[in-house]
Amino acid sequence: MKKIAIQGISGSFHDIAVREYFKGEEIEVIDCETFKDVFETIKNDTSVLGAIAIENTIAGSLLGNHNLLKQSGLKIAGEQKLRIKHNLVALPGQKLEEIREVHSHPIALMQCGDFLQKNKHIKAIESDDTASSAKRVAQEGQPGVAAICGEQAAEIYGLEILEKGIETNKRNFTRFLIIGDPWVVEDLNKGKTRNKASLIFTLPHEEGSLAKVLSILSYYNLNLSKIQSMPLIGREWEYQFFISLSFSQYVRYAQAINAIMPLTKELQILGEYEEGNQTM
Repeated sequence: MKKIAIQGISGSFHDIAVREYFKGEEIEVIDCETFKDVFETIKNDTSVLGAIAIENTIAGSLLGNHNLLKQSGLKIAGEQKLRIKHNLVALPGQKLEEIREVHSHPIALMQCGDFLQKNKHIKAIESDDTASSAKRVAQEGQPGVAAICGEQAAEIYGLEILEKGIETNKRNFTRFLIIGDPWVVEDLNKGKTRNKASLIFTLPHEEGSLAKVLSILSYYNLNLSKIQSMPLIGREWEYQFFISLSFSQYVRYAQAINAIMPLTKELQILGEYEEGNQTM
């Protein structure tokens, strides 16, 4: 049985993403309070895999997770893209007009801004996690208190959905990475198609340095699906670049990597894996 560490608890979007990725397999999900705890869990038991959110189509990239992944020495085994649907949930029998406050993760609250603006009688209170907020509402049993979370969390913790789909933008997706020890990932991906890769590198502070790299990737017909710059701590105005790219021919991808290697510094391949599904 595979063990997967996630940030959050049962019913969280990390939990849903993991169960989608390993659909049909028997898995054990290990709850962690923080993303750093996910990496520590894998470090303490290399047989454990992990799942981390890496970017959202509205909130953008999770820069902290980019750095944790780079520093960890772990590899990416795969990805899952999940449609994020937010719901207002409360104790059974409650009505929308009776709700005084709502608890959820700050990003979830931000993504439901239009709904909260429309319902100004509801005070938004930040918490650690969507599913944890739902669990707390159920355990404390206070009337007039609600949470914003997914349908699964509402079902698990016995809450009633007062309003479905309250996210402002319905094209709200989060991309999750499945990560693990390099040897475990290599074994997990045996026989799978590898048509996507994630890299991180730094560039010299010279005119056109990034343009040269991008030109080479284009020449080898690689599709750049993500590029994220992050400042190098202690080296002002120098940046590291995290990129994800997809390809149809592994040979062309390998040739491109060899071609950009002399132009980059500290090039690190974070993972070569099969492009993930998008769950609606």
